[in-house]
Amino acid sequence: MNLTIDVEHNGAEKIVSLSGEIDAYTAPKLKETLLPLTQESEATVIVDLQQITYMDSTGLGVFISALKSTKEYNNTLKLVNLQDRVYRLFKITGLTEIIAIETDSTVRGGM
Repeated sequence: MNLTIDVEHNGAEKIVSLSGEIDAYTAPKLKETLLPLTQESEATVIVDLQQITYMDSTGLGVFISALKSTKEYNNTLKLVNLQDRVYRLFKITGLTEIIAIETDSTVRGGM
């Protein structure tokens, strides 16, 4: 399975919609797209995971890197619309305590 990444720039908000699977094969592509967004001035990066059917620890590593980057650049990272199994991965690793996660949010812009 592949990973599709769509990015919408809505002023300071960067909305990243993902579809597919995040694993060792697709994580580098996600990191390459996501990290530069976290480094933009006064950015709020919203990642919509509604269409992610699978994610492994490599994907978690990408989001940890993105979180570190947003903190370094004084920006915000928010994950929205996580499927139950993906949310559980964040929960059992304790990442729900440090990453802003909304499981039943609707992203602005009709996504």
